[in-house]
Amino acid sequence: MQYSVLDLAPVPEGADASTAIRNSVALAQLAEAKSYHRFWMAEHHNMPGIASAATSVLLGHVADHTKHIRVGAGGVMLPNHAPLAIAEQFGTLAAIHGDRIDLGLGRAPGGDQAVMRALRRGMSGADHFPDDVAELMSYLGAPNPSAPVRAHPGEGTHVPIWILGSSLYGAQLAAHFGLPYAFASHFAPDALEEATAIYRRDFKPSEACAAPRFMLAVNVFAAETDAQGAYLRTSMQQAFARLRTGRPGKLPRPVDDIDAEIGAALRQGVDHALRVTAVGSPETVKRQLETLIAQYRPDELILTGQIHDHGARLRSFEIAADVLQAMKLAV
Repeated sequence: MQYSVLDLAPVPEGADASTAIRNSVALAQLAEAKSYHRFWMAEHHNMPGIASAATSVLLGHVADHTKHIRVGAGGVMLPNHAPLAIAEQFGTLAAIHGDRIDLGLGRAPGGDQAVMRALRRGMSGADHFPDDVAELMSYLGAPNPSAPVRAHPGEGTHVPIWILGSSLYGAQLAAHFGLPYAFASHFAPDALEEATAIYRRDFKPSEACAAPRFMLAVNVFAAETDAQGAYLRTSMQQAFARLRTGRPGKLPRPVDDIDAEIGAALRQGVDHALRVTAVGSPETVKRQLETLIAQYRPDELILTGQIHDHGARLRSFEIAADVLQAMKLAV
């Protein structure tokens, strides 16, 4: 089982986007050194605490500073873009970096109605996502000289496409197209079991994917002790609480008493949404990851974790890699 990284280029309190981007490059380089398979970044807009809005631009920067790790979108929010533009962007990345580029596609807008208006997309209210996915696949597939519009660069690159989702819709679409499927279990796990069952049951083999390939997203806050891991986690708990209450901002500093900061009731709701999480010492993280793997049987794990301190974030991913590598060797 492969393991990968999902990064949002978090902007910590006291820092700026330039710092966040430098931190993401350092994380990608660590991930490559620690045998992570992919380094993905996600598109979000109008979020002061996330610096990955221009996802393809940032992915190119990360690919320039790494050598062999796969680099991709986890994901591009396709309703925000013309399929041709995304084909050209990721076709260009593939032309520069070769067979290292992935393209995960999400159906959400990555922002609210104001963001959609600002992007000049999604104004009709109609759902064109399946048609847009098919159109995008055609642009990246085998050259078709008779096509009225072709992606240059793009055609013939066969950039691997993943469907991302947190509902049954994405599972059904991924199964229909015969594409690999990544579930956003790190923040919206309620439909996880049913979605994975539908995906595996209804999957139709394709040229892109001969068998179902399911990726499970897991939050990880690993440290030397359980108490240190729980302390690091409070940054993400605060950030998620602020997002839920309409107060998004930069990634907060950790706190000693999370209930005193956001209230026990809100913290319980946040923890429910973030329950696909491994937090604590290496031994504790190992047990929790083993439980998640046994329960959901993913083909790949993708780990994320919003940690305020850059050094602690690097250390968390380092510990997680060591744990997963040891688990692989023990099989």
